Amino acid sequence: MEDITKEVFKALSTFVNEEKRLLLPRFFKTGKGEYGEGDKFIGVVVPDIRTVAKQFADLSMADIDRLLAGEWHEMRTCALFILVMQAERCQKTLARRQTPPAEKKAAEQEWGRLVDFYLAHSARINNWDLVDLSAPQVVGRYLIGRPRDVLYRLAESDLLWDNRIAIVSTYALIKVGELDDTYRLALQLLHHPHDLMHKAVGWMLREAGKRDRRRLYDFVETHRSEMPRTMLRYAIEHFDKETRKHLMRK
Repeated sequence: MEDITKEVFKALSTFVNEEKRLLLPRFFKTGKGEYGEGDKFIGVVVPDIRTVAKQFADLSMADIDRLLAGEWHEMRTCALFILVMQAERCQKTLARRQTPPAEKKAAEQEWGRLVDFYLAHSARINNWDLVDLSAPQVVGRYLIGRPRDVLYRLAESDLLWDNRIAIVSTYALIKVGELDDTYRLALQLLHHPHDLMHKAVGWMLREAGKRDRRRLYDFVETHRSEMPRTMLRYAIEHFDKETRKHLMRK
């Protein structure tokens, strides 16, 4: 291991839970032919990984690159938490009214570099939890007030994790009331073959429905016959029993 990976591994190792070490590989489908095939776990839970990440919050991209290249799932999780913290730092700088223009410009450029770095390493953001804990904060928030073309390119990628980054990034847009991209991407990904995408699209549709229930109902009513059943169930979870029964009918 490089020095930084040794340091982070040592810090993570103080939180190892033997029960979790045995459970996590099964939970994240690491068996042969499964989506997480070959991934390895030390046995550290997310709150403890976040604690370690705070100790290394100022790592350079070169060092974060080394963590993402590691074989341990928790090491990559830690790297992504560091990216999230650095993106949030940029966001706070941009949000402060008293921030001098030069600092705002530097923060804008830095956040853009973080997004580019993140997307260039998407092959190492290779499980659903890694995407979900980082894509909205690093990519989604960055796209507020900016063009969203990158999401549609990611949705067309042959890489499953790019596809999930595309739709889950819209969670940040949903939170500020911008729903159009979620629905457009849901249509683009409607016939995706993987169950992980059915769950992700259904989840984002459900979140969009919290902002505009009628729009979600109309979307599902229009497309329910072609929506995978898992996607449909996730999307309508917060409707009442009779409405769910109506929308789930064959």
